[in-house]
Amino acid sequence: MLFSPLFVAIAFVALVVFYLARCIASPLWKLPGPFWSRLTPLALRWNEFNATRTLYVHSLHLKYGPVVRIAPNEVSFTSYEAVKEIYGSLGSGYDKSSFYNLFRVFKRRTMFSTLEKGDHAKRKRIIADRYANSNVVKPTALSGIEKRAKEFVRQCGEHTKTSMDVYISLHAYACDCVTHHLFHPYGTNSLQKKEDLDMMHQVTSDDSLRSRLVQHHYPVFYQYFSKLLDLFLDPRTTPLAQNFVIGATSKIDPAPFTLLNRLQDKTESSSSVNQLDSTDIAAESMDHMVAGIDTTGDSLCFLMWELSQPSSLEFQKKLQKEIRESPDVSFDKLPYLDAVVQEGLRCFPAIPMSLPRVVSRGGKQIDGFFVPEGSIVSSQAYSVHRNNDAVFPSPDVFNPERWMSPAGEAERKRHMFAFSHGGRGCVGKHLALAEMKLLLRDIYGRFTTVPDISMTVESMRSHDQVISARPLGQKCLLHFVPLEEGKLE
Repeated sequence: MLFSPLFVAIAFVALVVFYLARCIASPLWKLPGPFWSRLTPLALRWNEFNATRTLYVHSLHLKYGPVVRIAPNEVSFTSYEAVKEIYGSLGSGYDKSSFYNLFRVFKRRTMFSTLEKGDHAKRKRIIADRYANSNVVKPTALSGIEKRAKEFVRQCGEHTKTSMDVYISLHAYACDCVTHHLFHPYGTNSLQKKEDLDMMHQVTSDDSLRSRLVQHHYPVFYQYFSKLLDLFLDPRTTPLAQNFVIGATSKIDPAPFTLLNRLQDKTESSSSVNQLDSTDIAAESMDHMVAGIDTTGDSLCFLMWELSQPSSLEFQKKLQKEIRESPDVSFDKLPYLDAVVQEGLRCFPAIPMSLPRVVSRGGKQIDGFFVPEGSIVSSQAYSVHRNNDAVFPSPDVFNPERWMSPAGEAERKRHMFAFSHGGRGCVGKHLALAEMKLLLRDIYGRFTTVPDISMTVESMRSHDQVISARPLGQKCLLHFVPLEEGKLE
């Protein structure tokens, strides 16, 4: 019979042989990596679903070197040459993979979720000038960040006897800063207003990693069983944020420096090839807001936690000394503050994970290996920042002093991948740096931070999200000791 046990067994063996033959014939067969990665992506998927992909990929690089095959059709690289090729060749590097479909908002593609370089370039031309450093440091724009930093520091002063959960407060600060830049005067006041804090908390507490991974890797299964999956896996639901953004983007006369002002300009002419409708504007704004909350908030949280450790007390003292001795120096002209931020971004990049790209037609030669077209290639900042001892000696050690030496400065800057690389790098880099430096200057000019005794290293372990990472415990309790009472000299 057609479906006799013997026939089924023979068919199964034939399929296995055919699959193995394809794997062996692949140009990727000889690439370094564990044997199972040549045959199945299951090890990678397991770590993705357990929020440990970043550390898993890094462990493979430590074992196999700068080029590792992490799945049958996926290769990870850490060398500068590979980063430049994948993300910077021809200006914007390779096209993005279908992974970025997960980041569509209101069923629309944003600048971040566009796959092809051409589409990205069109959207970036509309947006980029609002994130230029010259726009970020305009008094009307910068004053919003300064105002939020002062409020944050005021609240620190209320926690000299009790601990403060800076994980929540830093994300509230980031939310208020980014919405100021997006929508002023219609931004949030999460640091003081419960309604806005609830909205921010809904974004940062999102736990939809597994649901979204199923949606990406098994789209047909997800299409038919999404309702059932929602009973076991948390879906992404942010109605408060969606309602806020839809309301904010419908307002008129936003400040000239804001992104909303620029986006609304593109609704005026029906003949414009770059015209945006109200849904496009809301989608783009929502994407920027969520990214601005999580990335800056998480990076600041990890950095302040590290600065508060006994092993970093020396660095905290030097930072305080520079700030207090230079009260009239601009936040972006303080060399030790810059060193602390750079080292923070090296050790705790806002997006530590792989940024997948697709090899174009004909295949590419990357770091000495031929990679066929259609393959997924990527680099992850966590490993790029740790896989070259010559550039970053003792890479697992937090040491801002490395950035104070002129020797090797060019190489350090070349190997920094915290904001990605090339034309599709993080457009909000200057805004993020301004938020980080202004707040750290104001905090460490007034306080010493120490961890609460209830905090553990495990609770602050980096825990992967869809593309960013946050502390496992989603909590970071610190004490703020006024310098007048607790001088460190």
